[in-house]
Amino acid sequence: MTDHVRLIAFDLDDTLAPSKSPMPARMAAALAALLDSVPVCIISGGHFGQFRDQVLTHLPANVEQLSRLHLMPTCGTRYLVHDGNDWEQVYAHDLTDAERDSARSAVESEARRLGLWEQETWGEILEDRGSQITFSALGQQAPLAAKKAWDPTGEKKAALRDAVAARLPDLEVRSGGSTSVDITRAGVDKAYGMTRLSEQTGIELADMLFVGDRLDKGGNDYPVVRLGMPTHAVEDWQETADLVERIVASLAVARA
Repeated sequence: MTDHVRLIAFDLDDTLAPSKSPMPARMAAALAALLDSVPVCIISGGHFGQFRDQVLTHLPANVEQLSRLHLMPTCGTRYLVHDGNDWEQVYAHDLTDAERDSARSAVESEARRLGLWEQETWGEILEDRGSQITFSALGQQAPLAAKKAWDPTGEKKAALRDAVAARLPDLEVRSGGSTSVDITRAGVDKAYGMTRLSEQTGIELADMLFVGDRLDKGGNDYPVVRLGMPTHAVEDWQETADLVERIVASLAVARA
């Protein structure tokens, strides 16, 4: 699997960590070991603070390992690398003020019209991430059990996505996590992020591997399947840890 892989990219929620939760110690150790040998990218619809809280504060990595880590918040509309001291933003492709205002107005009014604007939430429902407006039905800090129970079939989220998309023809509206809808510039998804990463690193997409939990058609990782780059589907972070530990072991054997 890794004979010709020059970079491995991971989704975050439910791939490296439970949704909106810290990366478990086993996964953190496996990821740090992988960074000894292979550049790694983490890409998610989340903002940089989510990367910091879920991954970076739990990752036992030294400066050399961090130099091989590429961070792509908000599906690659932001790109950060480690400069030896801190995380440096290479670029940020933000929405205009008018685009953000239109997005916030459309998603709130349609959520209220559809009866999806909840009164009891864990944190803010609408979040402005600069390059992305995110609607989280139960708030950003909602517990996993509550999020899974809110829309088990995905019908609520799909209805909201379709209603908002009709009002924002010049923007991209797509399903995000289990209770979220993301709004970005048209054409922005994880395929966009992977394409930008290839441009930044000079590594061909065919030489990368993408690991994610929603590679199924309609899932938020599916755009990378359409892109044609190599992928590996997982169910949860435990399965990702199994995969990474196997890759690390195989690389150790290859070096021996």
